[in-house]
Amino acid sequence: MQNVTGKVAFITGGASGIGLGMAIAFVNAGMKVAISDFRRDHLDDSIAYFRQKGLEKNVHPLRLDVTDREGFVRAADETERVFGKVHVLCNNAGVGVLGPVKLAKYSDWDWVLSVMIGGVVNGIQTFLPRILRHGEGGHIVTTSSMGGVIPLSESPIYSTAKAGIIGMCEAMRGELAADNIGVSAFCPGPVATNIREVGMMRPTQYKDTGYASKEAELAGRPNSPNWMSIEECGERVLRGIRRNDLYIFTHREFKEGVAERMEAMLASFPKEEINRARADEITFLTSNPIFKQAIEAANSHE
Repeated sequence: MQNVTGKVAFITGGASGIGLGMAIAFVNAGMKVAISDFRRDHLDDSIAYFRQKGLEKNVHPLRLDVTDREGFVRAADETERVFGKVHVLCNNAGVGVLGPVKLAKYSDWDWVLSVMIGGVVNGIQTFLPRILRHGEGGHIVTTSSMGGVIPLSESPIYSTAKAGIIGMCEAMRGELAADNIGVSAFCPGPVATNIREVGMMRPTQYKDTGYASKEAELAGRPNSPNWMSIEECGERVLRGIRRNDLYIFTHREFKEGVAERMEAMLASFPKEEINRARADEITFLTSNPIFKQAIEAANSHE
């Protein structure tokens, strides 16, 4: 979707961090943006930022818990009343719960998966029918992480959610192309966000956690000056939308690690000849054209 001027975007987790970076980039490109967020203080701060820039008419704040399906419908209805048809959906809301699987409790799994998988499902189920209905095409960006591609040790819950998001985007990509709807898996590296505040966001029903000490430790960790700014991160998302990238990566530093993972997979296949009769029956399983298309597109941008 190269021409984004005048288009409407809906961003979850849009009032701080990476989501706010997306909103800034989109508004600067002439878009109108519905910023939804769980935290009222973040919504107030983001609107104050846009008001200071004289751009408050191009943003609309919405309080939203992405696990609330009825709330999602209300937010979508309000966005359409205020700005009109939505073309870009950014499933960005997430929680940075990290810690070893040996300490995890059901509440840790339930909270992370309800937000980072369930919240994405709710976004797609709410907005995809609306995008299909107006028939003008659009784009869906879902925030994964480099942790979904190169999982960290002691991050099983987070990595499960982020890896699942990548598979979801890959599966939707080919199907929705026929409807002129692009799909991107967004995999950022370290960005200067407020991910360290995850502990204070934990709902009451998920307070029985095995990660209390980890979250307290994270709360005291400052952002590094070497981490990417939210503004630069948002611009890279916008560029990925315009180019219809399957994967939106932000940090060159991860390329060799990703190659190692791919090489490990390739090296683990049985060292034997292909069963040609079987292979001929399952060609729909053994390759997907989206990958060759992504390679060709990426090479054309070099």
